[in-house]
Amino acid sequence: MTGYPMRRPMRKPLAKALPMAFAGGFMMLLSMPALAAGDAAEDAERWDLLHDMYFKDRPVEEAGDRMRIDAPARAHDAALVPVRVEVDPSLHLKSLSLLVDKNPVPMAATFRYGPASAGSTIETRVRVNEYTNLRAVGETQDGRLLMTRVFVKAAGGCSAPALKDPQEALARLGRIKVKLPETAGAAGSPADAQLLISHPNASGLQFDQVSRTYIPAHYIQSIAIRVGGQTVLEADTDISISEDPNLRFSFVPVAGGSLEVTAQDTKGATFSQTVPLTAGGAQGGG
Repeated sequence: MTGYPMRRPMRKPLAKALPMAFAGGFMMLLSMPALAAGDAAEDAERWDLLHDMYFKDRPVEEAGDRMRIDAPARAHDAALVPVRVEVDPSLHLKSLSLLVDKNPVPMAATFRYGPASAGSTIETRVRVNEYTNLRAVGETQDGRLLMTRVFVKAAGGCSAPALKDPQEALARLGRIKVKLPETAGAAGSPADAQLLISHPNASGLQFDQVSRTYIPAHYIQSIAIRVGGQTVLEADTDISISEDPNLRFSFVPVAGGSLEVTAQDTKGATFSQTVPLTAGGAQGGG
């Protein structure tokens, strides 16, 4: 009996609070379509800007099931977001552009395919600076542009500190490693390869806690891959590509040939590696 008078006055505020809470939740639900519409409008406006910036007045079509992007909906590490652009084997592209809409430099890379390419599917890792659409735009041999996109939830990737100690990174700067299957020596049979380049790929947005200054941008800006003198792939890359660039691609081996890789960074340094196809397995700078 002594506790009842103390509890009773609480019922009235609670009775008032519950309808208010329900009303607030209801109003939030009503506002969600408006928020989604706002986001869609912002995304469309940004794409219009990027379209004009990179593709000018050329029409860009939806790729449908001919192209798709495999990337995490919510990235574990915004500085190392794995991205795989799968392209229908019958769709032999001239080039493929990878864009991260809301990054400081949206164009992460443009890949141009050569006669020794065995397919247009590409896999790499990118930095994601904030929640954004990630797009792939493929150019067909007859000049059409096809696009696919996914939404990725990640933030801070462009300003995230490097994983490696600066001295260690400098000691390994430009080392190239190529991983090949054991069957890579079979002439004419398509083979997959993985290329890894040791490089900090500094974005210019990373803050050095010791010097209290921003680390100057220093990144791989071009990669050329050839086999038996024929071009497999050429790439122009920028700060949206992650530290230690990692690239998977397909090529057509040449009997007795080698896979030749050349990369250049923004300081003018050139790095190269030649891997005989007969050995297969992992080759290169380790």
